[in-house]
Amino acid sequence: MRALRHLNKYFLTYKYRLLIGLVITIIARIFSTLIPAIVGKSVDVVQQYLDREITDISEVKNGLIINILLILGALLISALFTFLMRQTFIVVSRFIEFDLKNEIFQHYEKLSLNFYKKNRTGDLMNRISEDVSKVRMYVGPAIMYSVNTITLFVVVVGYMISIAPELTLYTVAPLPILSISIYKLSVAIHKRSTIVQEFLSKLTTFTQESFSGISVIKAYGIEPQTQEKFTNLSNTSKDKNLDLAKVQALFFPLMVLLIGFSNVLVIYIGGKQFIDGTIEELGIIVQFILYVNMLTWPVATVGWVSSIVQQAEASQVRINEFLSQEPEIVNTVFEKTPIIGNISFNNVSFTYDDTNITALKDISFDIKSGETIGIIGKTGSGKSTILDLIGRLYDVSSGEIRIDGVPVKDLNLNDLRESIGYVPQDAFLFSDTIKNNIKFGKENASDEEVYEASKNAVVHNNIVGFSKKYETILGERGITLSGGQKQRVSIARAIIKNPSILLFDDCLSAVDTETEEEILSNLNKISKNKTTFIVSHRVSTTKNADKIIVLQDGKIIQQGTHNQLIDTKGYYADLYLKQLSEKEI
Repeated sequence: MRALRHLNKYFLTYKYRLLIGLVITIIARIFSTLIPAIVGKSVDVVQQYLDREITDISEVKNGLIINILLILGALLISALFTFLMRQTFIVVSRFIEFDLKNEIFQHYEKLSLNFYKKNRTGDLMNRISEDVSKVRMYVGPAIMYSVNTITLFVVVVGYMISIAPELTLYTVAPLPILSISIYKLSVAIHKRSTIVQEFLSKLTTFTQESFSGISVIKAYGIEPQTQEKFTNLSNTSKDKNLDLAKVQALFFPLMVLLIGFSNVLVIYIGGKQFIDGTIEELGIIVQFILYVNMLTWPVATVGWVSSIVQQAEASQVRINEFLSQEPEIVNTVFEKTPIIGNISFNNVSFTYDDTNITALKDISFDIKSGETIGIIGKTGSGKSTILDLIGRLYDVSSGEIRIDGVPVKDLNLNDLRESIGYVPQDAFLFSDTIKNNIKFGKENASDEEVYEASKNAVVHNNIVGFSKKYETILGERGITLSGGQKQRVSIARAIIKNPSILLFDDCLSAVDTETEEEILSNLNKISKNKTTFIVSHRVSTTKNADKIIVLQDGKIIQQGTHNQLIDTKGYYADLYLKQLSEKEI
């Protein structure tokens, strides 16, 4: 139960609703417990008539009619308050489910990129969906039935003791056996629930990855192997669920057995006491039988609730595991820090924690606001890492990055990222309209701003060629568009922000040379007062930059302007000649 303490703050938030639910439950149970007493009195009336204590049949009929009306009234009031009880507790559980999902999602957003490298998307999704659903069953039905059962026990057993203490003792005698059995089964359920949830995460992860990579699966013709893996994983998950179900299946037969045994005791002991004269009214035995059967479902729910609590705890442990993860990148400055765009790297080195690869080694350069810097180098030379460090997606391992003369850690993180327009190497688009994907960079942008950004990214003509134009819904990850179109929509999304810093990470690799030249010409106009980083494998993309740095194995091996570098023997000049000859061919 320790893991479920995390939910206490939500119980405090909705304490008044829960207190109202408690009062409603007590009222509902009081009225429901009146019914056996009225039935018992009706039996007594009939018994008195048979014993000739009452001789007027009309008096018996009137008494029975009044009792029937009282029973119907008690039933209606009990039903009404039972409905209100469900409305109170179940609605609160939905509120808590909503709050918990939001808490998890907001925490996911705060966590650093390293977290997402170490954890699979399917597992993240499972914890915010399936695990939260298990927890909701605890904060809703489990608590509601627990309150209902406790209230019913207090009211019913209290009344039973008041009219026949000895018979009550025999009636509730099986309950300690029930409690011990529940404890034993709950331990087994907790272990099996944890295993079931872990396998559900594996199944969700495999399914999500298969659907995301369906084009690769089809291209390689490995559908049968994928199906076989899924079947094996499903079978293992099924076996684990069956192990859990077998233990859970013991609850209800055990409840019925113990309640049935209580009924036998009531009839046998109560009958003997009636014969002996200890119990003077036959109606008391009838009341006890009705009360025992009234306790049947609540007692049965004890096992069900115990199972829910065990599953909820197993799920909450998994949720808490991620909620306890601290983000590596933390905003420590809360006052506004406007960004102009003067950037300097001072002996910066960076090593990735997950791979232990040193991507940058003692990097130093300066760029002033309004200037453009090109970054060239082989794959894995550290080009993208420089852009990630500017946006503070990671913190440097050593050295220092300053923006406008201020260490990047001393800047307001929200202001820093708000001042950046970023186009990643792998263009990511959301399953939404093209217009909304572009407006992702500026939510309140007008249609004219969207069109202007698209024209500058040289994708406007492509978009208006679609039947629904800017209202075209894109498939997952923008699969509806070609690679070049995705890149250009991403460029439009970045420049519509009108940021102080533009980061382009090899974002023209999928467009032809003519389109590239047009985009670069537009970007030169747009970026006049902005600090611009252009990462590329093509010399043609970076040749107009104010400064170009060449990276190799995380180090700067050359830097200067285009003309300076082609006049100097080295990697840049060789690459320029090679690409020039390929272009001529």
